Amino acid sequence: MEADQVRYCSRFPYLCLKFTLIAYSTIFWLIGFFVLAIGVYAEVERQKYKTLHGAFLAPAIILILLGVVMFMVSFIGVLASLRDNLCLLKVFMYTLGVCLILELTGGILALIFRHQTMDLLNRNIARGITNYYDDLDFKNIMDFVQEQFKCCGGRDYMDWERNQYHSCAAPGPLACGVPYTCCMTNKTVVQNTLCGYKAMSLDRHSAQRFIHVRGCTDAVILWFLDNYTIMAGALLGILLPQFLGVLLSLLYVTRVEDIISQWNTSADVLLPGQDSKAELEFSSLGCCRCYPGTESAA
Repeated sequence: MEADQVRYCSRFPYLCLKFTLIAYSTIFWLIGFFVLAIGVYAEVERQKYKTLHGAFLAPAIILILLGVVMFMVSFIGVLASLRDNLCLLKVFMYTLGVCLILELTGGILALIFRHQTMDLLNRNIARGITNYYDDLDFKNIMDFVQEQFKCCGGRDYMDWERNQYHSCAAPGPLACGVPYTCCMTNKTVVQNTLCGYKAMSLDRHSAQRFIHVRGCTDAVILWFLDNYTIMAGALLGILLPQFLGVLLSLLYVTRVEDIISQWNTSADVLLPGQDSKAELEFSSLGCCRCYPGTESAA
């Protein structure tokens, strides 16, 4: 058998790492494709009501970007692990590592500068409120948050003054009112969509008798603090798979480098014609360059 057709492998560790990394990359490759497909579909639907173009106001754009990144990085991982390509393996490993570090850094900075983070969130929510009836994506998200977290607006219910239909200077029945998703409702009765009528003309104490007056930013943060186990689980669900990917890639890169080093050392030591390449001799078989097997006939 020719020297370039032989590589040294350790059966069990090599195969376990190889196929675990292939399975890991394939799973996230499929997830990335699924996220990308949802994002493309959502963007196509959004374009039918083409209004705003800000990324914050277009979750479909975020899904598309996330899907593209997941798809491309995972594809590199699949290809690298199949071909034992050290360059691609290191690209995959370093990309995952950089993403993990950026996420951790962003989370730490958000906590350190929490007041600035809150202001940024409130400014974006205020921008969305201004265009509440023009962007269905934001409207649906805001309605869901206000109903689930029993809140109203970003900072508080007075944020709805920014909307041209809810402004106290506007004409019509919505003037000086808030959306019905801000209201304290009895689920056994038919929803009154004008239940927030003239709420902003009242002081906070009077308004809280029939609407939720606290802002959604504070409400969501308080919910996370009260349900810290869910938050911890969500963080682990995001960070742990990435850490596992970095660890698997590092172990696999190390193993492949050891195999190459062992082979090069053995090739230098063996005499011409010597065929005692003993227990770690395998042939190159297709895409699995180092798949264990018996030495083929030269």
